[in-house]
Amino acid sequence: MDHVKTAGELVRNRFPEARAAFLAGSVLTHRRTPTSDLDIVVLLAGPPAPFRESLIHEGRPVELFVQTEADWRLFAERETSARRSPLLAMCAEGILLTDADGLGAALQAESRERLAAGPPPASAAELEDRRYALTDTLDDLRGCTDPLERTYIVADLLQRASELALLTGGHWLGGGKWLSRRLAAAEPELHGRLTAGAAAAMSPAADGTDHFAEVVNEVLESAGGPRWAGYRRG
Repeated sequence: MDHVKTAGELVRNRFPEARAAFLAGSVLTHRRTPTSDLDIVVLLAGPPAPFRESLIHEGRPVELFVQTEADWRLFAERETSARRSPLLAMCAEGILLTDADGLGAALQAESRERLAAGPPPASAAELEDRRYALTDTLDDLRGCTDPLERTYIVADLLQRASELALLTGGHWLGGGKWLSRRLAAAEPELHGRLTAGAAAAMSPAADGTDHFAEVVNEVLESAGGPRWAGYRRG
């Protein structure tokens, strides 16, 4: 494919000493759009890594993630602790553009294994914190009379409820469109009802506010129920 050829040429011309490189992201899927970036992870033996750079190459937007193996492991551990690892996903699901010494194949296999194993489980305290925040924001929605404020509250609830559903199910988190994709893959029926409910709740008539609140409450119940009165943190 043209974007694979373009990415390969960029890596060979700019990083001839690269140990490995991956092309990843939406550009490799049916979801690609004219604005989809070429997300490229490059592994070097040393400096100038690590750095991240955005550029335009032959008319295409490119995001470079340039690291050493040690940097890669540091970022992967940090992201895994946060239960959200774009780096592991890029290496697991991406195309290996170059692999000088076998590092690329090894990291791809490791990334796939770690993604399949899932993120570390959320602690009881974190789940309680998230239940409290979701309960509090849901109360804000129920009492809201300002349609402009309601839009922000609904957006906040959609994110919080999606994240809580993923955490209680032991799934990886994501940001923006990737939060939607993670939930759609893990719980497609819930994803459909949450997003449809949020869209209806944001409409001027707000006819779907009650329905959206019900779906959010279902997420709360599956995580242990609403949490507000009696909640305390030192």
